[in-house]
Amino acid sequence: MSDFNSDFNLGFNLGLVGVGKIVRDQHLPAIAATPDCQLGATADPYASLSDLPAYSDLDTMLDAHPEITAVSICTPTHLRYSQARAAIARGKHVLLEKPPGATLSEVEDLIAFASQQGVCLFAAWHSRFAPGVAQAQEWLAKRQVQRVEIEWKEDVKVWHPGQAWIWQPGGMGVFDPGINALSIATAILPLPFFLQQARLLVPSNAQTPIAAELSFTDPQGAVIEADFDFRQTGPQTWDIHVESDGSRLSLTQGGCRLMIDDELIIDAEEREYQGLYARFAELIANKRSEVDVAPLRQVADAFLYGHREVTDAFVE
Repeated sequence: MSDFNSDFNLGFNLGLVGVGKIVRDQHLPAIAATPDCQLGATADPYASLSDLPAYSDLDTMLDAHPEITAVSICTPTHLRYSQARAAIARGKHVLLEKPPGATLSEVEDLIAFASQQGVCLFAAWHSRFAPGVAQAQEWLAKRQVQRVEIEWKEDVKVWHPGQAWIWQPGGMGVFDPGINALSIATAILPLPFFLQQARLLVPSNAQTPIAAELSFTDPQGAVIEADFDFRQTGPQTWDIHVESDGSRLSLTQGGCRLMIDDELIIDAEEREYQGLYARFAELIANKRSEVDVAPLRQVADAFLYGHREVTDAFVE
């Protein structure tokens, strides 16, 4: 995190960059529920919202609306760096949808540039705001982990219909949801963990994996295994199970449900993006940035160290 010296006024005016499915499903309801946030305009060459001024690109939007003080960048990953840098250069606070960049180098440069320009940069790991994550982190903080099982399986045709970019370099494939699991794991596990091996299943007509099997360990020898799959139909699976000091913690339904041994601790509705925007407002108010690259680093390690296997072509 970094401090900056700009003056802060309560509330902030927001511009949305990108008006795709995730914005309509998650960002708009969360913004509406955030008292300190006033949505002013959108920037997207292909989509718009009927009740807001719409522009084809970020610079045009900011030229027309100098009152905008912050932007949420929700475009495909390979576009985010240039857009974020342009916003930072104009003194705007920036929320980056996950992952915060296509490469670690891009994100590191944005961190340094935001600090230099005196603005807030927020890497929005939304799954960390699931209802059970904070308490899971607290419970595990002083425990020794023996084994972790991560199962994150969903249907790409439901969550990313017609989004060809996800199969191109930088699109991440199954790591687009898988990084959500890794964002939780890197937050709740008390020690850092390191990739030992990875198996990446890549469709014959794609550049990114449709499934992945990962094995990690930590400095104390814990066994951490993750199974990601974009081919799941029917009920979706977003579960993490942790065996620690003779007890078992289960964080399921994407973090909405927390059980320890046989006791149900939390069972709540998903409100991740409301937590995300509340945190963005708090960071701006307290003159802080928050950019954790640990989940992205784990994905980069998988691409660097993983064994690629060609599988059936993906058909929409």
